[in-house]
Amino acid sequence: MFPDEYCQQKTVQSGSSFYYSFLFLVPERRRAITALYAFCREVDDTVDEASDQSVARIKLAWWRGEVAAMYKGAPTHPVTQALAPHLDVYQIEQQHLQAIIDGMEMDLDQSRYLDFAGLKRYCWHVAGVVGILSAKIFGVTKPQTLEYAEKLGLAFQLTNIIRDVGDDARKGRIYIPVNELQQFNVTAADILNSRHSDKFEALMRFQAERARKTYDEAFALLPKEDRRAQRPGLMMAAIYRTLLDEIERDNFHVLNQRISLTPLRKLWLAWKTYVRG
Repeated sequence: MFPDEYCQQKTVQSGSSFYYSFLFLVPERRRAITALYAFCREVDDTVDEASDQSVARIKLAWWRGEVAAMYKGAPTHPVTQALAPHLDVYQIEQQHLQAIIDGMEMDLDQSRYLDFAGLKRYCWHVAGVVGILSAKIFGVTKPQTLEYAEKLGLAFQLTNIIRDVGDDARKGRIYIPVNELQQFNVTAADILNSRHSDKFEALMRFQAERARKTYDEAFALLPKEDRRAQRPGLMMAAIYRTLLDEIERDNFHVLNQRISLTPLRKLWLAWKTYVRG
C-alpha cells in the first residue's frame, strides 16, 4: 500500500466529518490535508488505544523522533512519508507537529481542568494548531486568516467536548472545567455515572453557547480575500454547527449516547457550503 493510500484509508475509516470537506479540494491539497489528518489520528490513537500509559508515552516519544526524522528527509512511517512532500510547499513547521503530540500527551498527564483558561491551552494543542496547519494547506494570503483558523479549531474542539462527554467520562476524563461544574452544581460523579439532570442540561447549554460564540468570532476574523480558499473549513463548520443544534434539540443527552449526523447529511451540508462559496 502506498503512503497516500494508507492515509486515505485511515481518514475514511475514522468516519470524521472533516473527510467530507476534503473531497472538494484539488488533488495536491487533498493529499496534503489527508496526510495531516492521518498524522493527527495516529498520535491520538496512540493515547486512546493504549491500555498502559507507559506504553503510550513510549509510542509518543517514537512519533516525536519520527517527526524529527521526517524534517531530516528520512521518514519511515507511511503517514510521515505521505506528509513529507508537502512540508515546504505549505510551510508546515516541525514545532507545530510537535505541539500536537504535546497535546496528546496532556491526556496522559491530566484528566481535569480547573478553569477555561487551562482547557483552552489544551484545545490549542489538539485543535488550534491543526486549524492553523489546515488553513495553510487550503490557502492563505492574509495573516488574519491564521487567527481565524486557530479560533475555528477551538470551536471544533469545544463541540467535540460537548458531543463526547459520555465517551470521555468512560475513559476517566472530564474536559468541562471544574469551576463550571461547581457553578451549575454538577459533580464529577454525576458525569462519571451518567446522571442526566436539569442542572446538567443547563451546564451543557452554557458550553454550547460558548462554542457558538467562538464560531461567530472565528468567522468575523476571516478576510474576504481568503474566504473562497478556506471553504473546506467553512464546510466543517456547517457540519459541526448543525451537529451542535442536533445535540441541543435532544436536550444534551450525551452521557449515554454519541449523537452524530448521517454521512449523506454531512455530504449535503458540505456541498451546500461549497456551492454558496
